[in-house]
Amino acid sequence: HEIVHKHGGKYLSRSGNIKQVEGKPTDASLIAIVEFPNLDAAQAFIDDPDYQEFRKLRVNGSNSTVHIIDSSDAAGTIPYLK
Repeated sequence: HEIVHKHGGKYLSRSGNIKQVEGKPTDASLIAIVEFPNLDAAQAFIDDPDYQEFRKLRVNGSNSTVHIIDSSDAAGTIPYLK
């Protein structure tokens, strides 16, 4: 979407082909993974006035969560995960 691109974002996946293999079952029907150049760009996308109508529709029309994560490797500091 042009709003994602405006903030330097790139879709890595937008798929409904979901196979959950671990954890508490969810009813996810679509997962989107978007890469932004940095955390500020991701937050700017979320806060963009042009996105707010889409955000409202998503929030009111679905059970959804949005996570912003950085590229740190916290799990890599755990010895048994190295």
